[in-house]
Amino acid sequence: MNDLSLFLPCAAGVEEFLAQEVHALTGRVGQDLLTLRGGVRVRADWRDALKLNLHSRLAQRVLIELAHAPYRSENDLYAIASGVAWEIWFTPKQTFKIETTAQHSPLQSLNFATLRIKDAIADRFRAKAGGVRPSIETQWPDTRVFAHLTTDLCTLYIDTSGEPLFKRGWRQDKGDAPLKETLAAAMLAASGWWNPETGEVSDQPLYDPCCGSGTIAIEAAQIAGGIAAGSLRRFGFEKLLPFQPHVWAALKAEAAPAPDAAVKEPVIFGSDVSHRMVDFAERNAERAGVAQAVQFRGGDALQRMPPAESGVIVLNPPYGERIEVGGVARGRRNGGNDEAPVAARGREEAQTEDGGEFFVQLASHWKKSYSGWSAWVLTPDLQLPKRMRLKESRRVPMWNGPIECRLFRFDLKSGSFR
Repeated sequence: MNDLSLFLPCAAGVEEFLAQEVHALTGRVGQDLLTLRGGVRVRADWRDALKLNLHSRLAQRVLIELAHAPYRSENDLYAIASGVAWEIWFTPKQTFKIETTAQHSPLQSLNFATLRIKDAIADRFRAKAGGVRPSIETQWPDTRVFAHLTTDLCTLYIDTSGEPLFKRGWRQDKGDAPLKETLAAAMLAASGWWNPETGEVSDQPLYDPCCGSGTIAIEAAQIAGGIAAGSLRRFGFEKLLPFQPHVWAALKAEAAPAPDAAVKEPVIFGSDVSHRMVDFAERNAERAGVAQAVQFRGGDALQRMPPAESGVIVLNPPYGERIEVGGVARGRRNGGNDEAPVAARGREEAQTEDGGEFFVQLASHWKKSYSGWSAWVLTPDLQLPKRMRLKESRRVPMWNGPIECRLFRFDLKSGSFR
């Protein structure tokens, strides 16, 4: 367990930030840390796998690679899976589930491919455990096996995370289409407010004027308070055979924030036009341990005045077009399926109550009241700067599940934006 190949999938566009975070957590460099399409591969040990689960804010999962070999048919998949020592990872009394993804695989049926891998695992256990084999459980398995097929290569992983890592354990109240915590953290990294390599955060106030259930603000407050991303949840590795409770307890003790690390005065702010969502955000912040570090208020983003003289706005506003129409991925999808398609928000063109375009009026409000602020806006509408009559100073490609987005930066100044 001292020389493992770990793969950490992430949302497209987040790979470089994740590589910085993994370097900070493991110290790995060079060929031991590779930035790939859709994730990061790192040579590490078992303790690192646990540490990455506990601390990573950008990864979707932490997977251990167990096999990587060429294939041409389903029988080849059976042979590859048969050669893995599954018995050192879990027992025949436990349940397991296989999830298969593919990119340009020549096989006709992924379901049949999954079946052959399942048969191989079951048959190996029968041979090793006197005819006893583990059962399949699709809802809440003890162990998750991931298979990824390319044109000619099969890679098998065992999952150490269990539930996807964006499920931090604090968001029990949420709206119809909540932003994933991993993507909120990526927005904070891209904006420069948080540096995933050094762990440093900006001393500038942070404000989300369309906060919903509080994801961006709460994620920022946990980062500022030194609270580990996974401190409130359980993980899949706790059911794997190499798991040692005392090692895990020591890691959690090391991760506990110092008593004086709590933010005394709110420098992180959120507001939402829906007072119901503000209530959700406040309850979520309480569960996340950051109720004193973040301030939520009700109010329309077109009317609320800035909470400080200057700072950073980070928001994921109501999309300016239906997701089903404008957000369909053009090009690649992520290899994994943890960043599942976001539920449609059910909103037509974002409008104000009097029928005016929300983004035009938001830009006007920012011009009048937010001079000296910078705003980072995540949207699938690539024409948003033109519609807002703003000139972006940066645009960062970032995918929200299968939805191609841009994170635009606007440097706000009083007067005309033209």
